[in-house]
Amino acid sequence: MSDKIDKPQITPDMKISELLDKYPELEDKLIEIAPPFKKLKNPVLRKTLTKVTSLRQASTVGGISLAELINQLRKEAGQNEIEVKTKKSDQPDKPEWVKEENIKISYDASIDLENGLHPVGKVSKEILILDNDEIYLLITPFIPGPLIDIVEEKGFITFSETINENEARTYIKRA
Repeated sequence: MSDKIDKPQITPDMKISELLDKYPELEDKLIEIAPPFKKLKNPVLRKTLTKVTSLRQASTVGGISLAELINQLRKEAGQNEIEVKTKKSDQPDKPEWVKEENIKISYDASIDLENGLHPVGKVSKEILILDNDEIYLLITPFIPGPLIDIVEEKGFITFSETINENEARTYIKRA
C-alpha cells in the first residue's frame, strides 16, 4: 500500500503545519522555492505561525505565485498539477490613502515574532483607536497573511509591501 494514499492533497488552503506534518520531506523544497521560508527553521515561529498560515497566505509571504508554489510542492509529493485561482494580484500599486504623515501608530513586531509572540492581539486592540485617515503601520519580517485577514474581517483595509528579504510593511486603516 502506497504512503501517498493516506496523505491529503496539497491545496492552497492547506495550513503549513499540516503540510509539514504530512510531508516533512517538503520542508527543504519549501525553503528552496521561497527563501523567506527559511524562517521555518526557528522552532518558535514554526510552532506558532504554521498553524494559522495557509499555503495561499504563504505564497504572499514568499513572494511567489500561488500556482507556482502549490504545483512545485505537488510535483515533489508525486501529485498532479492543478489549476490554481488567485484572489488578488501579488504586489498591487500603493493606494492613495497610504501616506507617511497619516501614520499614528507604528509597531515593529519582528522581536515579538522571534520570541513566539503573535502580534494579532496587540494589533487588533490598537487599531480600534484609529480615526478616519489615521494609519497603523505594522513592520514584520514577512507579509502577515493571517493577521491581514483578521483585521480586514473587522472592517479595516490594508496594504502590504515587501521592503526587503527581512522586512514587510502592512498599513492598516479604517474602511
